[in-house]
Amino acid sequence: MTTQQQSCVILGAGLAGLTAAHFLTQRGVAVTVLDKGRGVGGRLASRSFDGGRFDHGAQYFSVRTPEFRKFLKPFENTGLVREWNARPDGHPRYVVRGGMSALAKALAQNLDVRTGEKVVRLRSEPSGGCTLLTEAGNQIFAENLILTLPVPQALALFGASDIALAEADHSALTTIEYEPCWAVMATLTAQPPIPAPGGLRLENSPVAWLADNRQKGISEKPAVTLHASVAFSREHLEADPVAVQQTLLDAVRTYVPTDTVATVQIHRWRYSLAAKRYPAPFRKLSLPFPAWIGGDAFGIGNVEGAFLSGEGM
Repeated sequence: MTTQQQSCVILGAGLAGLTAAHFLTQRGVAVTVLDKGRGVGGRLASRSFDGGRFDHGAQYFSVRTPEFRKFLKPFENTGLVREWNARPDGHPRYVVRGGMSALAKALAQNLDVRTGEKVVRLRSEPSGGCTLLTEAGNQIFAENLILTLPVPQALALFGASDIALAEADHSALTTIEYEPCWAVMATLTAQPPIPAPGGLRLENSPVAWLADNRQKGISEKPAVTLHASVAFSREHLEADPVAVQQTLLDAVRTYVPTDTVATVQIHRWRYSLAAKRYPAPFRKLSLPFPAWIGGDAFGIGNVEGAFLSGEGM
């Protein structure tokens, strides 16, 4: 979109949506970002309780492309983003001071971001553009629309609207598949024996990932994040969260002794990781008004893929 002074509404205040808003605003487009959640970030998610702070979505991100490296440089210079450790393939992993959501909050500054605003229907306007109707009863007009929410949610929104997707668009989007993930967060009374630098992948266990948020530098109090394996999360997606929480904690007693666990919370990610992604960073939809869809299920995926998707739209 090169036309100046147009309006664009972006659905989803994760990294893809905020990145798109950032670059479109620089090009003179009037942008409004809507998100049904209480805060920004999407899977760049952090939470605090009982004196501990946790990354419970994305645990870190890699930097492979010059575009992402250039974008992150100012945040590195201020100390918000720092290198954590290196991947086996040599690409560095980065974490965010104060938790992953702090990067999203920094990016959201000076943007028109409205949280707690769930869009329930789209209405195409005869004169062009579309009107977004929200659960709260608000109506927001957009000349251009960008969707960065999980694709199943986007498809459900179109299904609830008077706007039919083209067969090619529907076919392309329904090939995208997500994996779920249960995340458990626990504050501890003692520092856990997790090897440096504080992240541990587990094999043949209900728990796939165990992170020490204190070693990562985001929590002053001992605090761990557990991510369940894909197989466990699939099998127990609708199970009792309390039972899931206990099973996952029991699986890591070697590193998180039961008598050190103080306070526990659990979070279910229904759309944690795109197992099958759309090959391009985004897709332009064939609708009566200009519309694009992207996010971390497009292109190379993960945090860097979300950035590249937002930058390209």
